[in-house]
Parts: sequence; C-alpha cells; structure tokens
Amino acid sequence: MADIGVAGAGFSGAVIARELAEAGHRVTVCETRDHVAGNCHTARDPTSGVMVHVYGPHAFHTDHEHVWAYVNRFGTMRPYTYRVKATARGRVYSLPINLHTINQFFGTAMGPAEARAFVAAKAEQRDETASFEDYGLALVGRELYEAFLDGYTRKQWGLDPAELPASILKRLPLRFSYDDRYHDHRFQAIPAGGYTAIVQAMLDHPRIEVRLSTELRRDDPYDHIVWTGPIDAYFGFEHGRLGYRTLDFRHELHDGDVQGCVVMNYCDADVPHTRITEHKHFAPWETHDLTVTTTELSRAAGPGDVPYYPIRLVREKAQLREYVARARAVTGVTFVGRLGTYRYLDMDVTIKEALDAAAVIRAGLADGTPIPAFVVDPLA
Repeated sequence: MADIGVAGAGFSGAVIARELAEAGHRVTVCETRDHVAGNCHTARDPTSGVMVHVYGPHAFHTDHEHVWAYVNRFGTMRPYTYRVKATARGRVYSLPINLHTINQFFGTAMGPAEARAFVAAKAEQRDETASFEDYGLALVGRELYEAFLDGYTRKQWGLDPAELPASILKRLPLRFSYDDRYHDHRFQAIPAGGYTAIVQAMLDHPRIEVRLSTELRRDDPYDHIVWTGPIDAYFGFEHGRLGYRTLDFRHELHDGDVQGCVVMNYCDADVPHTRITEHKHFAPWETHDLTVTTTELSRAAGPGDVPYYPIRLVREKAQLREYVARARAVTGVTFVGRLGTYRYLDMDVTIKEALDAAAVIRAGLADGTPIPAFVVDPLA
C-alpha cells in the first residue's frame, strides 16, 4: 500500500484518487479552494433554488463509452442537448453556424446543397490557414466570419485572430443542415444533482482523505504525487508564468425567464461581455419562479486569478518546453489535467486521461517500475 498525494479535487484529481484508492492505496487530496469539482463546481442558489454552474457553463458530452459508464457510477446523468444562441448586429441566431444561421443571416431559403455552394463561393482563398483568421475566412467567407467569429474571438482571447491558431476554430462544426446541437457526441447529459455531487461521490471512499482550503506540501513523505495544478506553479514559476485567460463573472437574480435559452453569445466587439448563461435552462425537468444569470467577461489572468484558457502561443510554448523538461527530470510526480499539461480539455477527455494516468500509476506502484511525469505528451 502506497501513500499518494493528489493536488487538486477537480475531475482529474478525483478520478485518479478513486482509482488508486480502489486499488488499495491511501490517498490524500489537497484542494486550495473551499469546495471540490474545480471549475465544474455547481451549487444551488439559496434564493431561487436554481443549480448554478459557478465558474461558467459545462455540458457533458462524449463518444467514449467507458467514460460515460464511469460518470454514471457516481450519479444520475439526465439526457441534455446543449444549444447556444448568438446575438450579432441586433439579431439572434443559432450557433454553431448551420443552415438556419446562414438562411437567417442572408435572408434566404436555401437547401443544404445550395447553401454549401453559396458559402463556398464566399470563402476567401488563403495560401495558409494556420491562423484563426485565415482558417475562418477560408471556411465561411468574410461576412459570416466578421458577424460571428471575429469580435467574439477578440474579446475572448484579447488578441487579433491573425495571431491565434486555427485549432481554436476547428473545435466548432460548420453544418449545412438544421442541426443546431453544439456537440455531435453520442452521449450528452447533465448530472441531475450537479457536477459537484458527482465529484463528491468519487471522493467518498474510506481510503481517501480530502483537505479543502489546503495546498499540497510537496515535501511530505508521499510515495507518489499527482499534480493537477498549474505545472509552472509546481516549479515556482522559475521559467515565468504561463499565459492564461481568466473570466470575471457577474451573477444576478431575476424574476421569470430572462433570455429563453441556456447560453447567449454576444458576437459584437463593442459589447464588453462574451456570453450570458441562464442556469435553470440546464435543468428543464425543474421548475423555478426565479432565475439566475451569469455574465462573463474575459481578460488576461494575473497571479491571483483563476486560470481558465491556456494561450499556447509561441512564447508560452517555449516556456512549456522548459517546464516539461524539468518535469521529466524529476521523479515521484505525475502531471495531469488541463493545468498540469497546459492544454484545453473537455470534461470527457479529462476523465479519459485521468483513467489512463491512474492505470499507469497503479501499474508502476505494483511492479516497481518508474512512473512517468506525463501519460500524455503536453507538447504534442
């Protein structure tokens, strides 16, 4: 039996803690916040009774059957299709860009084949499509790009889209049908009791001790450490702080129904916020007379801010290489998750990678073989 220290009680830390505890190891989970579940934390608003996604909206979606089966071990997952609306130039559209969006925007009534040819004719030829801007213009043309993509992206990232990688945009589909689902995955759901209840259930094991409002002490005599916090923080920021975007939230209580949908994106650059979430629409099986909205504003993360989105441009990638080299030179610690590997990860990928990491750590503890610093290459 080994003594394992886990830094962080989000999904990465909770999954690995549970897997190692079930394998017979003692696990201490240290979480610097006063709650578990990380940025997926949910809590009932005491006045309205609405379940609030405290750090922004999170909809679970996956094609990984074993990940789906795993989360269902720890709570009831209710089928839920995440749909997003967008306000652009004073009108409301559906996102991602689909046949309805195209016909609304251009005042047309095209079918799929006609719309595909129409958009292709508007697409701008680019020698390179490595940047967000070039890829977007080559994908949908200037009118749709400027209406739905350019302003929102400038606000979200605080950068010219010409400086951002195309990979950010490639996460969103372009559809020539009236399918307005935000995600294509087979399993899409919301936990009936919120994400925090799921994580609490994962951590509810006799061999797991959870310490809230506590930073993991790396000099404690653990047999192995799992670090889900920022990789640069582990090394005392010796190569500088990695760049992140953070979010400021304004939670407000209202009567009735404010926007009629769960998330409204604001695409115009002169509107300071990026989106507004109305949380009760995440639980259509519940009835509430009051409603809670959360307005999001994005800005550069400072030393005391919660890091949300890794920037991963040229300077940050150079810093990351330095930290990865340092991590691979030490023993007794494995870096996992969004912060530990400095990558944008959806929840299902986070859980999948945590299960994979737990299997590697469990095997190393069992046979005495070296446990790697990374199970997934952060530089890939």
